[in-house]
Amino acid sequence: MYILEIGFATPEFDEAVRLRTDVLRKPLGLVFTPEQLAEEYDQRHLGAYDDQGQLLGCLSLVLLDEHVWKMRQVAVAEAAQGKGVGTKLVDYSEALARREGLRLMTLHARESAVPFYLKLDYRVVGERFEEVGIPHFKMEKLIAG
Repeated sequence: MYILEIGFATPEFDEAVRLRTDVLRKPLGLVFTPEQLAEEYDQRHLGAYDDQGQLLGCLSLVLLDEHVWKMRQVAVAEAAQGKGVGTKLVDYSEALARREGLRLMTLHARESAVPFYLKLDYRVVGERFEEVGIPHFKMEKLIAG
């Protein structure tokens, strides 16, 4: 498995959007609007690929300020779940953030994903809240190295 940065509005970006739609949106009856996708032009997009070049997982990073990235839209293909793809994407994101001098990674985790992030040393910040119609928790991790 290898991880690459995905350019905005490329065929690889479109493939990642399809994966995010299948894993994160369709189960909730949601679709991306063109406006929502257009807002991602300045985000960093990462994809995890198998040795045949198939997309296994992806995530996006939003720069909140000079020291903080927000991780969002973490999606792993159903057939690849439980095989370390999400962990490798998160680890890669954290290493990239450290190289670029960021200090904190934050995210909104679906309640069902909280145990995954806890294993990666993220901590819950605040109370449970609802986003896209389902329970979430804000989580964060200091990543300065």
